[in-house]
Amino acid sequence: MRLASERLGFDGLRPGQLESIESVVDGRHTLCVMSTGSGKSAIYQLAGMLIDGPTVVVSPLIALQQDQMEAVDAHTDGLEAATLNSTLSLRQRGELLEDVKDERIEFVLLAPEQLANEEVLDRLRSSGVSLFVVDEAHCVSQWGHDFRPDYLRVGPAIEALGHPPVLALTATAAPPVRDEILELLGMRQPNVVVKGFDRPNLRLEVERFHDAKKKHGALVERVVEAAGAARTPGIVYCATKRAAEELAAELRDRGVRAEVYHGGLSAKKREGRQKAFMETDEIDVMVATIAFGMGIDKPDIRFVFHHDVSDSVDSYYQEIGRAGRDGEPAEAVLFYRPQDLGLRRFFASGGVNSDEILQVAGALLERRGAVRPIEVAEHLPLSDTKIATAVRHLVDAGFAVVEDDGAVRGVRDGVNLGQAVEQAAEAEEHRQAFDRSRLEMMRSYAEAQGCRRTFLLGYFGESYEPPCRNCDVCDEKGDGVWVDQTAAPFGIGDRVTHGTWGTGTIGQIEDDQITVTFDSVGYKTLALDLVLERGLLSQQEEPADSQA
Repeated sequence: MRLASERLGFDGLRPGQLESIESVVDGRHTLCVMSTGSGKSAIYQLAGMLIDGPTVVVSPLIALQQDQMEAVDAHTDGLEAATLNSTLSLRQRGELLEDVKDERIEFVLLAPEQLANEEVLDRLRSSGVSLFVVDEAHCVSQWGHDFRPDYLRVGPAIEALGHPPVLALTATAAPPVRDEILELLGMRQPNVVVKGFDRPNLRLEVERFHDAKKKHGALVERVVEAAGAARTPGIVYCATKRAAEELAAELRDRGVRAEVYHGGLSAKKREGRQKAFMETDEIDVMVATIAFGMGIDKPDIRFVFHHDVSDSVDSYYQEIGRAGRDGEPAEAVLFYRPQDLGLRRFFASGGVNSDEILQVAGALLERRGAVRPIEVAEHLPLSDTKIATAVRHLVDAGFAVVEDDGAVRGVRDGVNLGQAVEQAAEAEEHRQAFDRSRLEMMRSYAEAQGCRRTFLLGYFGESYEPPCRNCDVCDEKGDGVWVDQTAAPFGIGDRVTHGTWGTGTIGQIEDDQITVTFDSVGYKTLALDLVLERGLLSQQEEPADSQA
């Protein structure tokens, strides 16, 4: 606590921070799941100060690395930080790694693709890395909402460095995603800390429509009202680039200082617009696709509106979590039309199919030795994500092996190609079914008749007793009768087992229904009376120290 006060200027540590720091300092692999803006970076900063030896921090974006490096330099009083990414020359990279070895640099922030460089791994190994931090850890999981193929290199890199203590950080990870993070990062006997998902200052609303034009018009009026003359900063999320561009232009015509941000813009334009929104306040409203996300840490964002429904509750919660980080009141409003779910279903249908898995398997067999997934991409008309997904399924099927350096080698002996592809395709079908079930949970949130805060927290395994008095449903119901969020013998967050669907986590208990997130098949809503009458669910005991 003294270190947090002296170095970071904190009056105290938030729930989850102290538990995570103590866990890491004790040498335990630790997965910390805390809401956006709850101070996860402070955990690795403080832990790194307390542990001798360099700290490696894997972070997905160069801009995010730069922000984190500046924060470390501002708070760690002489403990140097540096970024290792593609912008450095060969000489600069060599000098940086030499400084790490000579203990002149404590924190090394790098992009995951740097872990494919054998020289980088060798130099870091010889430096005696004492803590390996994986920021945005959900990016490693194909069950997550923001899977990034480069993150598949992280697990083998940890092994190559002698498996130092691992600290994995994420703002959103439902139970199946958490399990895959632990598995892929090789986090043995981990301490899982799940805290701080409630954001009481954030007002939750859903405005429902049947007509697309009325929905669009209502959102425009709400943005004009919220941001107009007061120049209040906010974000509006759209599902497509075209919708974002058209909405931004319409808002500018209405006098709002709005601009668009999406992945189709040049890096220079994206950087300039992010700076204009985050630092110089030249942009009040950023109309964006999901490309505008990681590293957005502007404390005074007063609203996050969604023109289109998100692909999952995970995505939605992370997106709205960018509002009100200063603790002052903020709004999160979803403008919802049931027909909009069709667009998200179309996006979710773009997984890898059996023919594409067969192409990847063939490409692996053509190479006599190990090959990096990016080299496979050079010879196949498939995206990096599809290739990484296919490789992961083929590894699980025993057809391929991931080497310590992240390269992949096809197994030639003792494995039936047809059976391996069939097993991989079946695994992909399960994954896509899981994605569809997550979208259905987004529908459930939009159409919920109960407290929205209770719904969101239950999704992440935290119980909450309604009413929250800061959502549209609670306003409507007032102090009326609320559903008990326990149904003996079950409570929200309990791990349970079903005879057909296996193990899962209870997320919702509402009226006569109970929703369970099953690890293998996703979200299922069951009739509560039948569950109790027929004993469809049995409670699963958890190790005493697995959850903080």
